[in-house]
Amino acid sequence: MRVRLLLLAVAALVFAGDRARAAEVSPAPARSEWNGFTRLDFTVAGRPCLLVLPAQPAPGRPWIWRTEFFGHQPQADQALLARGWHVAYMDAKNLYGAPKAMAWFGQFYAHLVVQFELSSRVVLEGFSRGGLYAINFALAHPRRVAALYLDAPVLDIRSWPGRNPQSKEWAQCLEAYGLNEESLAKFRGPLERLRTLAAAGVPILSVCGEADRVVPFAENTAVLEKRYRELGGAIEVILKPGVDHHPHSLADPAPIVDFIVKRALPPVP
Repeated sequence: MRVRLLLLAVAALVFAGDRARAAEVSPAPARSEWNGFTRLDFTVAGRPCLLVLPAQPAPGRPWIWRTEFFGHQPQADQALLARGWHVAYMDAKNLYGAPKAMAWFGQFYAHLVVQFELSSRVVLEGFSRGGLYAINFALAHPRRVAALYLDAPVLDIRSWPGRNPQSKEWAQCLEAYGLNEESLAKFRGPLERLRTLAAAGVPILSVCGEADRVVPFAENTAVLEKRYRELGGAIEVILKPGVDHHPHSLADPAPIVDFIVKRALPPVP
């Protein structure tokens, strides 16, 4: 009991810090239109951010957070907007879900929960490399996450971009995490730290191409599925036969939307 209270106290202090830093925003969001919905653009921590508003917010003001590639294959986002969900995005490009990006994400989360009164539990949507951002935020803040929707996700930096050690992406990734080839041997990525997420009861949906040559299924979601089930976690995988890394999502997003609406946990009192 004492340990649990201590963890809750630490989490409260972290959120308080994020909330205080969330004040670093542009004074008036710019308004525009996105697929028939109102879009707000603003900055948090000096980073470009946006929030798309539903015509009528659903009870509890739920939201889904696209961690990368906003607007790409948006059919699930659009369907959720029609159901009263908000859609959010923060630009933290080229940081591969590293700690600096997670610090910015903490401020963005606090800003949306405090200033826009969105639900205290968010659904994170990680496309491709966005999977690193989504799962790392969930591991750091499992009580803030209602569910994970991962789409052809990168979950192991050694699989991508590490499969091509001469690429600029691998150099950026190592720099973002403060790693070199020597320290990389001791690095524990998200697939080695799933116990906390499973214990928190965060459900996961992963949509993947069976023939993905960029982010191989066997090295990423297949490992996640096996380990998460062994830990007692709830996970569903939709494997698209013969499909490569693209196209993402599903032509009919109904299975994705149904999972999110049914499995997302209610806000913590």
